[in-house]
Amino acid sequence: MSTAKDVHAEMAQLALQAKSAQDLMTRMVELLHQRMLKYNWVGFYMLEAARPPMLVLGSFQGAMTPHTHIPLHQGICGAAASTRKTVVVDDVNLDPRYLACSLETKSEIVVPVFAHGKVVGELDIDSHFPAAFKDEDRTLVEYCASLVGASLEKSSQ
Repeated sequence: MSTAKDVHAEMAQLALQAKSAQDLMTRMVELLHQRMLKYNWVGFYMLEAARPPMLVLGSFQGAMTPHTHIPLHQGICGAAASTRKTVVVDDVNLDPRYLACSLETKSEIVVPVFAHGKVVGELDIDSHFPAAFKDEDRTLVEYCASLVGASLEKSSQ
C-alpha cells in the first residue's frame, strides 16, 4: 500500500512524462486506483458547454457508472464544480446531493480542475470505506487536479 506522500511524488514525474492532458488524466486515474487502497473509483468529469452545462465522464478506473453526464448543479460532482471548491463527504448516505452509483460507495471526494481561472472539470474519487479521505488525501487529490489544469493550460497556448 502506498501513502499519499509516495503517490504525490510520482504524480509530479507523471506530469512531466505525459504526452497530453488526456494522457495525464488516463495515467493519473490508473495510478491513483492501483496505488491508493481506499480509492475504489477514480475518474475525471470534464465540463462541456452544452445547454445546460454538463459534466461528462472522461478517463476513469473502477466499475462502470450510470452517471456519464451530470448537470452542473446536480450531485456532489455538480456541487464541487458549481461552488469551485473541494467537497469531501464522509458518509454519502447522509448527503442528499449524492447521486448513487454503487451501493458499496461510502464516502467521496470531488476536486474542481481549473484552467485559466475557470472550472473545466473535476477529479472524483469514491471509496467503499466511510470517512476515507483525510487531509493528506485532500492535498494529494487537489495537487493532481492542479497538474491536470496546468497541462490543459499548456496545451491551449
